[in-house]
Amino acid sequence: MIRFSLVLLLAYQGFSFGASVQTQESITVQKTREYKARFLLYLPEGYRDKLDIKWPLLIFLHGAGERGDDLNKVKVHGPPKLIEKGKKFPFVVISPQCPKGKKWDDEVLSELLDYACKKYRVDTSRLYLTGLSMGGYGSWSFGMALCDRFAAIAPICGGGSFIDVYNASGAKGKALRSLGVWAFHGAKDTVVPVGESKKMVDALRKFGHSAPKLTIYPNARHDSWTTTYDNAELYRWLLEHQRK
Repeated sequence: MIRFSLVLLLAYQGFSFGASVQTQESITVQKTREYKARFLLYLPEGYRDKLDIKWPLLIFLHGAGERGDDLNKVKVHGPPKLIEKGKKFPFVVISPQCPKGKKWDDEVLSELLDYACKKYRVDTSRLYLTGLSMGGYGSWSFGMALCDRFAAIAPICGGGSFIDVYNASGAKGKALRSLGVWAFHGAKDTVVPVGESKKMVDALRKFGHSAPKLTIYPNARHDSWTTTYDNAELYRWLLEHQRK
């Protein structure tokens, strides 16, 4: 596993483009009523041939504008957009779609994560989470709720409840302090103020987290995600994190 992780890091020194395919999938989720949770699935190059390898998993949460029942809308930003352009990722990438009028639901996302870990050859020590705007909020919430499972999260122009940080205790508190965190925000964002990311990172530091990262783009407005997802350093940073 260590050798394979090194190969992934070395292979990801730059962008790789070629034929990339995302398929439309769904699972049945039982909440107050039964409904289908839809998602885009990307399997990395070599997944079908290298049957003895387990792959890192990246979950991407879109923003409010991509909600609905048309998965093509999820392809307008982030990793799904890059995959459509031919970018090759060294992850299994799952990009769910939030229903119209709803917000990201930790319980539904947890069921999807469980499903993915059972259905696909996923390295459960390398689970990663990212999202933008509403998906940035979802990344903070879901990432902290399952901080003992995720190795790293990258919320973009989002925010969350700093009270949840201070309420973490015992094993969960220990896991939260070791969770890889790299947040991103535009200094001129008028949709989600940059203070939303700052308060979360500040809370983590006060809680004893040694190295939460925050990148603020001085001239960016709400769209701080295009530059972030175009940066290969983000994906290298994710792959450096692994749960023991």
